[in-house]
Amino acid sequence: MPPSVPWTGLALAAASAAALGLAFTGQYGFDLQPCVLCVWQRWPHGAAILLGLAAWALRGRPAAATAALLLAVVAELATGGVGVFHVGVEQGWWQGTAECGSTTAANDLAALKAQIMNQPIVRCDEVAFAVFGLSMAGWNALLAAGLAGLGIGAVIEDRRQAKEDAA
Repeated sequence: MPPSVPWTGLALAAASAAALGLAFTGQYGFDLQPCVLCVWQRWPHGAAILLGLAAWALRGRPAAATAALLLAVVAELATGGVGVFHVGVEQGWWQGTAECGSTTAANDLAALKAQIMNQPIVRCDEVAFAVFGLSMAGWNALLAAGLAGLGIGAVIEDRRQAKEDAA
């Protein structure tokens, strides 16, 4: 049986590429402009693509492939963490970052003008699109958790298989 790590790296890369593809399709095909937290969730997917492909490319070097896959898992956990934070902002559980916009009232006209001019085009606390009641940030968090679990499972399986082969 072939080692799980390289194949899982390829699967993580493909799933992250699909997630980015959906995000860009929504943005450029359906004019769903991203907020700053949406953009932050995209960067780790890009890293996971590169690291997943590295795990595949390093399939002849198990330790290096495992390291690349574990780094891809860290990238998935990062995008999932931002996704969970974003869902909390959308649900009003906590406040977003300064880049997410402000709901505070200004004291004078100059402060009001500055507040209006500094508002993001898209607010982080508004759900632009939801499927089955779950926002895109929520779906991203679920996908990332699943992919991280898949990656960790592959590493555990390969370690178990290596121990069996050595015995």
